[in-house]
Amino acid sequence: MKFDVIFGGVSFEHEISIVSAVAIKKVLGDKISNFIFLDSSHRFYLIPATLMKSKTFSSGEYKKCTEIFLQRGSFVKKSLFGFKAIIPNTLISLIHGADGEDGSISALLDFYHIPFIGPRIESSVMSFNKALTKIYTQSRGVKVLDYEILTRNSPNPTLPYPLILKPSRLGSSIGVSVVNKEDELEYAKDLAFEYDDSIVVECFKSGVKEYNLAGCKIGDEFRFSIVEEPSKKEMLDFENKYLDFSRTAQVLKADISQELEKQIQQNFAKLYENAFEGALIRCDFFVIDNEVYLNEINPIPGSMANYLFEDFALVLESLAHNLPKKHSIKVSYKYIERIHHAKGK
Repeated sequence: MKFDVIFGGVSFEHEISIVSAVAIKKVLGDKISNFIFLDSSHRFYLIPATLMKSKTFSSGEYKKCTEIFLQRGSFVKKSLFGFKAIIPNTLISLIHGADGEDGSISALLDFYHIPFIGPRIESSVMSFNKALTKIYTQSRGVKVLDYEILTRNSPNPTLPYPLILKPSRLGSSIGVSVVNKEDELEYAKDLAFEYDDSIVVECFKSGVKEYNLAGCKIGDEFRFSIVEEPSKKEMLDFENKYLDFSRTAQVLKADISQELEKQIQQNFAKLYENAFEGALIRCDFFVIDNEVYLNEINPIPGSMANYLFEDFALVLESLAHNLPKKHSIKVSYKYIERIHHAKGK
């Protein structure tokens, strides 16, 4: 089975998306037919596999590649006699942050009837906004840490220090700060407000256990990755998370009990069910006093968390054959015709 990959987008995570696409090329190889780059002008370019290198994009060389356009059912390129369709395959969405995880690309692909692996519109909007994620998570019966939402005119948080401040609609640890005392708060707020007008504030728990689990639902069955215990400092900043972002080797399974692994999987399933069908997501959890808490939902994880799966390609192929189908709506003009006839009498 062949795939196409779409990446780029206009967001603070634009470069991460490029690195993610390069990484997945190494993993899937010739299973990928087309690489589609969405640049900062919202133009689509068809990138040959041989040019899937960071320099292609940083130098602007990608602009020499074929520009392509969306039509119903496929991308197309200009030809001598009009437009020629690019043979469509199931599209893998690798646009991180805005344009991708905020639901924009999902809406566009749905509108043009392009089959894709990725979060749908509603789940994108919910998981992109950390404040909405908190509300959603609690509604699904999954625990979250105590939190407050700050806007620019809000009073300072009332939670006890230390605190962690995060822009509400941003990932990749950008704009995130740990605040140990009150005189550090204003700087952290200024930093977060550079990226968003809303901030999520949580109590920062030092030394807690953190576990990551990726997966998807295929038919009636969940396909889970291994549970990873990331090796990290107190908090991973942008550089620590992404300088080695393109890793493709599998990581070791966390040394945890079967009972805890099952609890993590059950919480994942609560969050995924009837929300993220069609997507391969990663949930990051905290475990505090044997209780599982959601840290965040990654609707399009970096390089789609391929390193957590024994057979990543097989999982993608199975998911591609089980994508959600939209209900078709037959448009009728009976009501308008009845009004017309009524007025004509």
